[in-house]
Amino acid sequence: MPAELSVGRTHEPAGGLRHARSRADDELVDAPGIGMIAPFDFALDRELWRWTPEDVSLYLTRMPFLTTPMTVDMAEAIADRRPVRRATRDVLTPRPGVVSYACTSGSFVAGAAAEYVLHRTILDAGAPRASTTSGALIEALAVLGVRRLAIATPYIQAVTDRLVGFLADHGVETVASEGLGLIGNIWRTTYAQVVEIVRAVDRPEAQALFISCTNLPTYDVIEPLEQALGKPVITANQVTMWDALRKIDRAAVGGGALLAAWEPGDGRTCVPAPPVGLSTT
Repeated sequence: MPAELSVGRTHEPAGGLRHARSRADDELVDAPGIGMIAPFDFALDRELWRWTPEDVSLYLTRMPFLTTPMTVDMAEAIADRRPVRRATRDVLTPRPGVVSYACTSGSFVAGAAAEYVLHRTILDAGAPRASTTSGALIEALAVLGVRRLAIATPYIQAVTDRLVGFLADHGVETVASEGLGLIGNIWRTTYAQVVEIVRAVDRPEAQALFISCTNLPTYDVIEPLEQALGKPVITANQVTMWDALRKIDRAAVGGGALLAAWEPGDGRTCVPAPPVGLSTT
């Protein structure tokens, strides 16, 4: 075997290389990370990574398996504080800078007060910072100055109606909504189906469009839709990653009006205040 291809060498690397490896190891140890709590059926891990800078790690964990179809009952079960607390603790070992609850329906299904409680549950379980998909949506709308929204969802009508109610809790008017009526296999939805429903729900009075559900693929259609419709298009995975990253003062990778509206150092990130009437004791 030629010398340059031999294995099992025992000599030390050159000093410069040894120091370079030491610096690289230190950078990996210090690199920020994001803990992600996803529903048991989440299938778009790769899409989340596409928004992630190269030096940021994602630590994904999943909620317990359920046999319920994608209805209000499932959304409420996914939002149960006990498994959320347990999942948060499970994902804290690699010391993420933020823990994000990456489920839209589970974070809006019971309204603004319940989303706030979910946010507090993650913090109380030990996360240094917390985020939820629906909470991230509200912060994104505030950054963009949007008060009138059209929404496209994969859900049945009863679940879509809960999203309309959650937005109303935050003073956001839903000017139109369309759902695909799916109760499972949402991740199998194609880009063509996403584009079709977004075009169908757009209205002149809508300042922006929101595509709900973290199990719906959207990364590659955001910019083309914005160019075609002439307004911001916000998606569940986009706001999830945007908010989690900005809570560690990092920018998401990609395009679109939302990502252009905020950059590291902006300072527009906050811990939400309790909704009116919610006791925190």
